[in-house]
Amino acid sequence: MRPVSLAFIGLALCPALALAQDFPAAYQVTGVAQNDVLNIRAAPSASSDVMGEIGPYGLNIEVLGISADRKWGKVGLPEGNGWVAMRYLEPVPAQDPYLIPRPLSCMGTEPFWSVSLYPRGAEFNSPDTGVVPMIVQQEAVSPQGYYMRLEEGPTLNRTLIVTRGICSDGMSDREFGFRTLMFVEAPDGNETVSGCCTLDHR
Repeated sequence: MRPVSLAFIGLALCPALALAQDFPAAYQVTGVAQNDVLNIRAAPSASSDVMGEIGPYGLNIEVLGISADRKWGKVGLPEGNGWVAMRYLEPVPAQDPYLIPRPLSCMGTEPFWSVSLYPRGAEFNSPDTGVVPMIVQQEAVSPQGYYMRLEEGPTLNRTLIVTRGICSDGMSDREFGFRTLMFVEAPDGNETVSGCCTLDHR
């Protein structure tokens, strides 16, 4: 069965909201020479300190938002965030609007866990379980975020509600662009945990 999209409902009821929620979004590098890099700066200015770099063929770069002059995009760093010139970025080609963009990774702390959604599948990872493959049972999209139901086994299911909004992992100064709440149905009891998600897969 084709996944149900909620996008048309949000667009019909609140087009201004949809336009305001173009971010976070996935981008890729363009116009950078093979022997050069795209600098990540501490502030939206070419004179600001360089905090990191992205190679000339960088893909799946999550832009959290743009500067007031629309020339700079805010991106993630391992321990924080920085800014890159938007003239060297272009949107990743549009995927099926009825499906959650892939790749997408969600993670949480206390306990540590992660759920990764790839073009060819999904997996759960934690210190206790290691990497465990999952099957996507259902997914839906809306202007505000995503829904996914994942089957890890005959008696274990994970349901994630992902919404747009600034999120902190509690371990670093980095801001993420999505929040998530994961409901776990398991034989030894159900639980709910929270975390952050990102489209960034550099």
